[in-house]
Amino acid sequence: MDDAHTVIWNRPERAAKGPAPSRTRAEITSAAIAIADAEGIEALSMRRVAKELGTGTASLYRYLASKDDLLDLMLDAVATEDGGPPAPTGDWRSDLRGLAHRSRAAFHRHPWMTSLAAGRPSLGPNSLDAIEHALAALDPLGFDIDVMITVVDTLQAFVRGYAIGELAQQEAVRRSGVGIQQWMDAHAPYLDKVVKSGRHPLLARVIRDAELPHAADSAERGFELGLERLLDGWEANLPVRPWRSGSVN
Repeated sequence: MDDAHTVIWNRPERAAKGPAPSRTRAEITSAAIAIADAEGIEALSMRRVAKELGTGTASLYRYLASKDDLLDLMLDAVATEDGGPPAPTGDWRSDLRGLAHRSRAAFHRHPWMTSLAAGRPSLGPNSLDAIEHALAALDPLGFDIDVMITVVDTLQAFVRGYAIGELAQQEAVRRSGVGIQQWMDAHAPYLDKVVKSGRHPLLARVIRDAELPHAADSAERGFELGLERLLDGWEANLPVRPWRSGSVN
């Protein structure tokens, strides 16, 4: 099988024959991440990366078979930039909570990840370490392996979806120049009419009574609330009830 059909993780960084490479995969990946962070994933191309590195586009194909290889390397690199998953704590909720917060932070550092992470799973060594860490947290609970991977996938989908909403709101503010409070103030007369119409009584309760949408830390509190409800749901369906400190037998 030629390099074009062999996954990047199965190919040595240095070919068995030929001159020593002047670049490393890490250097190429770092340049690609910097471009995507600054200009968006749409700006990323092999030509653009080559220009950033001061080399010819063709020379990059000595290291990578395709742009897909580069995207795989980028996703795997950011999976460990915070030091990688910590040692298991023995508290599955704490471990999954930590995974969720680290993933959300990564999406905020690298908004381009939201589109790439929604596709095929990243199977690089760093990404596999993160998945193994999450599965190890769930393993003592007695779930079937299919349920375990579904829990991990669902957790990541929640985090990715929440981060997409946050990033979209930030982009709307940047594009329009109108902050969240200004936007809410501008819509206040219209929403007052919505409440008085009586057509949407539950939405009216949100507008009148809900505290969370108006809180300065609404994004943080909303994330925490959604995450804890997910964990509660999984805990309610545990085949084996884990012992908790302070529990009454």
